[in-house]
Amino acid sequence: MHKALLSKLRAVDTATICNVIELFEVRPRNRGFMHRHIKAAFPDLPPMVGFAATATCRTFTEPPAKALPGLPDVIGRFDELAGPPVIVMQNLDTAGQAANFGDVFCNSFNAFGAAGLVTNGPGRDFVGIEPLAFPVFYNGIVCAHGYMHLLETYGPVQVGGIDVYPNSLLHGDANGVTTIPLEIAAEVADISAEYAAAEAVVIEAAQSGGASLQDLRDAYGEMSRRISQLSARVRKS
Repeated sequence: MHKALLSKLRAVDTATICNVIELFEVRPRNRGFMHRHIKAAFPDLPPMVGFAATATCRTFTEPPAKALPGLPDVIGRFDELAGPPVIVMQNLDTAGQAANFGDVFCNSFNAFGAAGLVTNGPGRDFVGIEPLAFPVFYNGIVCAHGYMHLLETYGPVQVGGIDVYPNSLLHGDANGVTTIPLEIAAEVADISAEYAAAEAVVIEAAQSGGASLQDLRDAYGEMSRRISQLSARVRKS
């Protein structure tokens, strides 16, 4: 995917991206985004944008005797993706989970151009990860890695309540993580600034310090008008 498009998407927060996706009516409004248990480890980092490099793993269950894929096997297929990779790792253990990533994994992924990591499992070594400015989305902290081992790589995974496939386009920041349907990615990037400007009408009125209730009603009306026009334009195209 063109670098200019990815740069446009990085300039927009994930909540606005979700708002804009809704205008296209390509999926129900309660689909496509990860639930609240997947949180940003470093919420002050700018938005993460990239393409899913998927894997499943276990950390509480002992590994089988057969040969298993390793980290280099995941990295070695980065060039199959449409742009910068985002590691999306599903921890399959349900009775308990040890850490399925730490500073070794994140340094390795970062060195080979990954844009971030998303997992339904916990992590560790955050003091070592923080200086990388490497976005991580996870569900907690655990001090030990247990029996961490990879299973399948580059297959479908379920993380945060949604299905993620290899090469899915992901966007994540302090608000959470969403997928962006590839067929509308360029349009989402192009109109996100207009959507944010429509919301800014209300925000500016609220922050003015002197807005009356009528002023606020007018601002909400103007915001709704702009968003409706944007929605109509999107549907027409």
